[in-house]
Amino acid sequence: MVVTLDLRPTLELNDEQFEQICKQNPDLKFERTAKGELVVVALTGGETGRRNIKLSARLENWNEEANLGVAFDSSTGFRLPNGAIRSPDAAWVKQERWQALTPEQRKKYVPLCPDFVVELRSASAEIEEVQAKMREYLENGLQLGWLLDPETQTVEIYRPTQSVEVLHHSLQLSGEEVLPGFVLKLAGILTD
Repeated sequence: MVVTLDLRPTLELNDEQFEQICKQNPDLKFERTAKGELVVVALTGGETGRRNIKLSARLENWNEEANLGVAFDSSTGFRLPNGAIRSPDAAWVKQERWQALTPEQRKKYVPLCPDFVVELRSASAEIEEVQAKMREYLENGLQLGWLLDPETQTVEIYRPTQSVEVLHHSLQLSGEEVLPGFVLKLAGILTD
């Protein structure tokens, strides 16, 4: 379940205020929309957490070998060009884009849209909300995105200037040109 609070016009949350809210409420997960709304994201249950750790581990293992960029887990905030602060379940940024950031920029919410993101739909998330988030990533520079839905056993693949591709009961996914050589086996992530 996701709850969105519109604090405007009473309060416009800047990055520092948003960070303070996150620090003062460590048991909650927050995002900020491009409109400045505060999004409270429900913590996931055990099954989603188990699936997500496998997803992150597989991305990081490939990244360690390929050494083409930097992988991030679900606790990383990205400040998108539209002003939203989002936290995908897994993300990856090309090495040259990461290296172009200053050390100070790397310590705070990463000021860019990842090249690659994965959203793993939890049982409490509405599919329309996750799909809207994927479209937002695309509008902000995403090169490849996967929305994984264990409940329906479907994968939605997001690419710039293309319609969303929907796959049913897939066994693996290719990182295509964005993540050359990366193949995500979906056993234990999309299926049990």
